[in-house]
Amino acid sequence: MIKKIPLRTCVVTKEKYPKNELLRVVKDNTGNVFIDKTGKANGRGAYLKKDIDVIKKARISKQLDRHLEITVSDALYDELETIVNM
Repeated sequence: MIKKIPLRTCVVTKEKYPKNELLRVVKDNTGNVFIDKTGKANGRGAYLKKDIDVIKKARISKQLDRHLEITVSDALYDELETIVNM
């Protein structure tokens, strides 16, 4: 039996990808926004494709702000870009 791979949708491109190909950004119940490296943190999550162009498009379009219903800081976008460039 083949194990089912969980798919998630990128909030910018609207394409479905396996969970391990995406970055998860979470807003917890206290309003903190952070990058969830484990993929298991509690809170409202949004997924972004691990692509520098997608991160830049998310910053310009404020897609994460709308999805998480909070203003996402430039520092978080900088951190996302650093992770993608590794």
